[in-house]
Amino acid sequence: MTMFGRVALAAVGFCALFSGLAFAGEKVTIKDVTGRDVEVSVPVEHVILGEGRQIYFVAALDTDAPFSRVVGWRDDFKKADLDGYNEYLAKFPEMDKLPTFGGMKDGTFDIEQAVALKPDVIIMNIDAKTATEEAGYIEKLGKVGIPLVYVDFREKPMENTEASMRVIGTLLGKQERAEEFIQFRAEQIARVTDVLAKADAKKPLVFMERAGGYSDDCCMSFGNENFGKMVELAGGANMAKDIIPGTFGTVNPEQIIASNPDQIIVTGANWELYVPGGNWVGVGPGADPKESVRKLANLMQRPAFTGVKAVKDNNVHAIWHQFYNNPYQFVAVQQIAKWLHPELFKDLDPDATFKELHERFLPVDYKRGYFASLAVAG
Repeated sequence: MTMFGRVALAAVGFCALFSGLAFAGEKVTIKDVTGRDVEVSVPVEHVILGEGRQIYFVAALDTDAPFSRVVGWRDDFKKADLDGYNEYLAKFPEMDKLPTFGGMKDGTFDIEQAVALKPDVIIMNIDAKTATEEAGYIEKLGKVGIPLVYVDFREKPMENTEASMRVIGTLLGKQERAEEFIQFRAEQIARVTDVLAKADAKKPLVFMERAGGYSDDCCMSFGNENFGKMVELAGGANMAKDIIPGTFGTVNPEQIIASNPDQIIVTGANWELYVPGGNWVGVGPGADPKESVRKLANLMQRPAFTGVKAVKDNNVHAIWHQFYNNPYQFVAVQQIAKWLHPELFKDLDPDATFKELHERFLPVDYKRGYFASLAVAG
């Protein structure tokens, strides 16, 4: 018990312990990634996750029992990452019974349902901030004593991941664990950036296609953040850096042909529940490598890619889409660096790095399948 808790116990008297009175934890003021000061009693015991995939960071800190504090979550995990969902479900079947919510961005979040679950905090991704403010959710929740905290692993993940992990560490009372994760992440990124700093290698032009094959449209990509920033850290030049002003946007097929990229990287996942039988590349835990390569090669038959240098040279790759929305981006940085500079990083093994992350911080076993490449197939 904290000092605050001991003082409170003395103040109300010993008999209160037997009257069913519950004592709050220590109240602290947390500065979330938007700069808001939020007062929360920590460690929290009941949490609503504003996105189901937030379990990626909860599991890294509450490793033994990642769902023990979760009283509700958004319904996206199963649909956005079916393989990952099933991996967790096999070990934690109780998660399938958790109450689910719609999203604040699409206006389907049920605030009355949230209040009924009596959470100590609601953790929300920063991309929902505008919708949250416009709907007045923070004020409505504040009236019933429920704080809302923003984190970010999506809009500016290379800038906000460390701060977000520290916020989560404070909320869960896992500050030391959060710092261990942050240190591991920094060490793994340095294995790429330190080598590149000494090598002064030429930067190949890279086109990152976001969720290739998810729809018939072409082609979603990344500006100077998220996977776009990961490409830069990995020693590449992000083709869409000066085309897309924000984190996410679209590049015209004609622009891809004109730019003639040296490398193409497509993000993918198992989206069978979103787009059944779609052309997306289902990379992820336990994915079939032959099927991933087949679908990746199929995507390169689209007009935007036929004849470009990357396709001619088989420098076409697929990577797990969910790296764009969790604190494991350093694994993606390593893999991209290995694709872009195979000689510089011939001894770097991103699969081994991801396996070590699982063994040290995550409750599920590592399964290969997060990456695919036509270079290997060719």
